[in-house]
Amino acid sequence: MDMTLIENVLAAAVVAGTPLLLVALGELICERSGVLNLGQEGMMLMGAVAGFIVAYVSGHLWLGVLAGMATGVVMSMLFALLAVTLAANQYAVGLALTIFGTGLSAFVGAGYVGQTLDGFGKLRIPLLSDLPIIGPALFHQDALVYLSLLLFAGVYGFLRHTRGGVVLRAVGESPESANANGLPVMLVRYLAVGFGGAMTGLAGSYLSLAYTPMWSEGMTAGRGWIALALVVFATWRPERVLLGAYLFGTASILHLVLQGMGWNSPTELLAMLPYVATIVMLVLLSRNPMRTRMHTPLSLGQPYRPSR
Repeated sequence: MDMTLIENVLAAAVVAGTPLLLVALGELICERSGVLNLGQEGMMLMGAVAGFIVAYVSGHLWLGVLAGMATGVVMSMLFALLAVTLAANQYAVGLALTIFGTGLSAFVGAGYVGQTLDGFGKLRIPLLSDLPIIGPALFHQDALVYLSLLLFAGVYGFLRHTRGGVVLRAVGESPESANANGLPVMLVRYLAVGFGGAMTGLAGSYLSLAYTPMWSEGMTAGRGWIALALVVFATWRPERVLLGAYLFGTASILHLVLQGMGWNSPTELLAMLPYVATIVMLVLLSRNPMRTRMHTPLSLGQPYRPSR
């Protein structure tokens, strides 16, 4: 491949990996607190439809982004009420949230199917965008891609270098011990779930306002599930989430590259690559369950009832 093709592939991989990065970072914080939210797919769809409708009606893209994030937070608070406050089964509540969000988004967006708008355009950062290979990939993107990188840096710094990160990990490892030491376990979990909802709503808005500026039913195409697998693949480490998101982004656009290079394989088979990669990754992880278990928050998925 020539240099231009490599640069174009990397740039497309970053774009395709951005929604995965956003969802996975939000879910990473959520799971670090000990809460497993399987409702990412439904929350993404609700964020996408809310963001698109508000931007389409108002004519302001950033209002659409805020609407998508707010919708994600509302959905996450519904999850938190059931799974955190009422201590319902987190797996069941998350799956129900996905089903609910998928159906509700289709209903709400029925009148906007096929409508388009002028989404976020690319912004070139002087000098940096002229760097070979990484310049076009990282420094000639839309505003939401840059925002995702800033959010990654914020999550990384929060987990590694702040007291809040230590508190979050303590709650996720042993909420009973954290409560005994005076830490507000329920508040921390609510904040973590809310942050995850905001990030998921932002990812949905990115899909309908930047990636493909339009609304279509089921446009997330399983990205919420891939992001959930990505968190496990990254063993709950933000730097690995970033790498994994862009690797999955590469897999998702690879079928277009192969078709452009003259491959005659059926397009349906090539489009399966990101999902095949997810399955292969999970199979490889299952070969060494001890490695995954060592990094898993000990209270993940377990309901917590504070002592009276």
